[in-house]
Parts: sequence; structure tokens; C-alpha cells
Amino acid sequence: MKLDCFSISLAVKDLQVSRDFYEKLGFSVFAGEISQRFLIMKNGTTNIGLFQGMFEGNILTFNPGWDHNAQALDDFTDARDLLAKVKAQGIEVSHQNVEGEQGPASFSFVDPDGNAILIDQHR
Repeated sequence: MKLDCFSISLAVKDLQVSRDFYEKLGFSVFAGEISQRFLIMKNGTTNIGLFQGMFEGNILTFNPGWDHNAQALDDFTDARDLLAKVKAQGIEVSHQNVEGEQGPASFSFVDPDGNAILIDQHR
């Protein structure tokens, strides 16, 4: 399966403290705002999302249709097709928000160790 852009979405206690920490490791803010309680930070092709008070636990996130700079890809596997493939593999889907035949869609599931995985298509 081609899942495209990958990032780890971290549930943080203090967004500013986390931002400062990751900046020390060479990350810089790429998107988001502290006032909205989230930041997306980059270091090369590595993306980390910092989210304060938005969800419990950390999430492995894949964005079909985006490259690591959130630029649209011409060729990508739609989230609807990925959902069908995940279900065909016998993986239980815990959440899905999929409407229509194209456009934004998301679904999530959990790996055998309890790690949440989010497929989040924005286009």
C-alpha cells in the first residue's frame, strides 16, 4: 500500500515547551499555530505534529495525496481504496469519515501493540 506523507502526531502537555525542545533538535515550525493548539514541525523530510489537548496518546499519521511538504501529488492511492485494502486484510477499523467518491476522507485503526494509525486525506 502506498500511504504517502508520514508524520508522528504527539499529544503534548505544553505546546510551547515541546516546540522549544524540538527546535533544539533542529526542527522548525512548518504549519499550525499555538493559538489553535497545534504545530507541525519539520527537520528535513521528517514531520512531527504537536497537539495539545486534542487527543489522547500519540498517533502514526499518513496523508494520502501529499508529499512530505504537504504538496499535492498527482499520483496517489485514495483513502477509500486504502480503507478497502485495510479491511480486506482483516484489520478492524475503529473510526471512519469517508463520504462520496473523492475528496477529503479519514479512517483509523490500531496496530497489535495499541498504537493508533490515522489515514487522513485532505484533498
